[in-house]
Amino acid sequence: MKKVALCSDCHCCPAVELEPDKVRIGEGGNLVVLSREEWNTLVEKIKTGELRAL
Repeated sequence: MKKVALCSDCHCCPAVELEPDKVRIGEGGNLVVLSREEWNTLVEKIKTGELRAL
């Protein structure tokens, strides 16, 4: 599993946890779990520019 913090200042912020078959984003009661296909779709939409920074 690879874990990536969503902020660089502390370890108390939500994180992205990449597992072989799923990705968890968030923490506690604020958690979303994406399948491998869903994650790859999200990454592709970011790469193609369909999703951009707010």
